[in-house]
Amino acid sequence: MNQTKLRHIALWIMLVVMGCAVSHAQDNDMILNRPYADSKPLHFGFSVGMNFQNLAITNNGHLTSDGEEWYADVPAHSPGFSVNVLADYRIAEHFNIRVSPGLFFGNKVVKFLNYRGSSELPDQTQYKQSQNIKSTYIVVPFDLKMSAKRYHNMRPYFTAGAMYTGDLSKDRSEQLKLKNSDVMLTVGMGCDFYMPFFKLCPEIKFCFGLKDMLDRNRPDLVGVDDQKLRFTESVSKIKSNMVVVTFFFE
Repeated sequence: MNQTKLRHIALWIMLVVMGCAVSHAQDNDMILNRPYADSKPLHFGFSVGMNFQNLAITNNGHLTSDGEEWYADVPAHSPGFSVNVLADYRIAEHFNIRVSPGLFFGNKVVKFLNYRGSSELPDQTQYKQSQNIKSTYIVVPFDLKMSAKRYHNMRPYFTAGAMYTGDLSKDRSEQLKLKNSDVMLTVGMGCDFYMPFFKLCPEIKFCFGLKDMLDRNRPDLVGVDDQKLRFTESVSKIKSNMVVVTFFFE
């Protein structure tokens, strides 16, 4: 599944939820749930959701001494689980500052292909390989929430901000090694649905990493498994990006 299809699926999830809420609001025009919920200067909540992690890998076409030319890519996305807590501070009628630290559990499966190899080789590791990079991120997102005017029991909004990520997973001596921390720019959109006792806020967010995540310092491989160094030498840079679908309860 490529990233375009992934975004389409996430958008369809949002549209279905919003459509159901609009229908509910039209049937209950006389009922205004939690009319003073947005007037509080500070409120708290939590969220659960899914994250879809990806790596944007730039290959350099490096040719090894034995004539191999390896290329790396993440052709599909594996869904992960996310859980956060939320603090929301109201700074104006349509603007809020939100901080939502939490944990993201997920993985990326990197596929390697030797363009100068053959699928008929008896040793297939000389033609293709894969690496499953599991991640446990501690995340600290800071967002500016820009909300429209409330309409009955719903209120759409957009977000923009930045997010720190730190990987708690243990280092392993595999083909590629990633750095443990990153800073990502984020943009998103969602909608507040006012229920009788809480707000339900489905949200989709796109996150774009700023750092080159490739760790080129591999003393763990020198003299131990020199064959794995060819994968690091074949990559120029790696950027992280992520799509996060979240359901806030506030």
